[in-house]
Amino acid sequence: MINFENLISSLILPLVAYPNDFEIIKEEASTEDDLKFKVLVNQADLGRVIGREGHIAKAIRTVLYAGASKEGKRVHLDIDAR
Repeated sequence: MINFENLISSLILPLVAYPNDFEIIKEEASTEDDLKFKVLVNQADLGRVIGREGHIAKAIRTVLYAGASKEGKRVHLDIDAR
């Protein structure tokens, strides 16, 4: 079983300059097979995590989707600044 919080941390923490402002919030999902996460980063790190035209955020979501589909689940990730 994949620990999605650890996976998200391992993908995003190397990108941020302010790791103390990094936080993952697991939100309530509509079904048991849906996983919803909200990642909060420092405002200065938001561009680094999202990337130019959203390419980095898209890559992070692709990795999460692959892990979730392997377990028959769906995952949703929101990235926002504090």
